[in-house]
Amino acid sequence: MKDRSIAEYNLEGEDIEEKVKAIYGSVRFKPVRTVHEMAYRLRKDYKLIVDERIISLTIAAFLNNRPVLYEGPPGTGKTEIGYAILTLWSGHSAFILPCSENYDEYRVIGDFHPLMAMKYGFNEKSFMPRPLLAALILDAGVLIDEIRRSSEEFQNMLLDIIDKRRIIVPELKRVFTARGSGFQIIFTSNPEDIAQNELSDAFLRRVIRIKFTYPPPEREYEIVKLRLNSDINLLPSDIISKMIDVVNELRKKAIHKPGIADLVLWSTLSVNLAKAKGLKKATRKEVYEAGLHTLCKRVEDEVLVEEILNKYLGVT
Repeated sequence: MKDRSIAEYNLEGEDIEEKVKAIYGSVRFKPVRTVHEMAYRLRKDYKLIVDERIISLTIAAFLNNRPVLYEGPPGTGKTEIGYAILTLWSGHSAFILPCSENYDEYRVIGDFHPLMAMKYGFNEKSFMPRPLLAALILDAGVLIDEIRRSSEEFQNMLLDIIDKRRIIVPELKRVFTARGSGFQIIFTSNPEDIAQNELSDAFLRRVIRIKFTYPPPEREYEIVKLRLNSDINLLPSDIISKMIDVVNELRKKAIHKPGIADLVLWSTLSVNLAKAKGLKKATRKEVYEAGLHTLCKRVEDEVLVEEILNKYLGVT
C-alpha cells in the first residue's frame, strides 16, 4: 500500500482497529460454510466451476484452523478460486498478497508512517496497519500468492501466525488475536517455476496441500460456455472442441503452457473479432487469428503455435 499524507488518512488519534476499518473497510455479508452452497455461489457469483473435492478439503482445513496450500501449474485457477472461497467463507472480501523476495513483516503487518511518527513518535497513532494484520482484525481471509517466491525469513514469520492465530507487534507491545473462524489463509504455489525458494518442512507440516491440475476437456468446455454466457451462440461447438484440443497439445509441447484463462480469453477474442466484422458467428479464420495473438507468449513458441492451430483448425 502506497504511503499517503496524514490529511488523506485523517486518522489522528484513532486506534489500530479503527484505522483498519477506515482504510480497508468493514462491509460484510453472510458467510458460506457448506460445500454445496459454496459450489453454487462460486458458479453463480464468480463464474467458477470448482471440483467439490477441492471445496470440501478446503472447508475441512478451515474448520480445523489449518491453512491450505493450492499447488499446481499456472493457469489452473488457484488464485481465482482461492480468493473466491476465502471471500465466501469469511463474508468479507479476501486480501491478496503477491509474494516476492523483498516481502517482510513491515509490508504485510504494518509500519510507522514517517510524517505521523515525526509528529507523535513511534506509537499506535503513527502505526499504519498492512493487509495481513487488517485481515486478522476484520476476521477476513488472506490469499498469499506464489509463496515459493518469498524468502525463508518471511515463511518463518508466518509460522507463529499460523500456529497461534495471532500477530505480535513488539513496537506497540500489543498482541492481536483472531476472534473468529473467518481469518483463514490459502497459499498458492507452482513448484515447477524457476527462480524460487523451497518450502521448509516446518512450513509444509502446517498446511493442507491440495494439488491442482488442468481440468478434463468436458469441464473446460463447460467453463467456456459459462464465461461467454449468451455469446456462446457465436462460437460453434465443434470449433470450441478444437480449441480445447489445441490448448491441451500446447500444454504438452510449448514453453508457455496455456491455462484456463488463456482459453477463455481466446474464446472471447474470437467472438469479438466476429462481432467487429459484422458476422453472425465466429469462423475458423477469426478463431485462428485470435489464437495466434492469445496463445503465443514466447518467440520460441511461434512456429509450434502456428503448426498446432493449422492442425486442428485447418487454416493454411
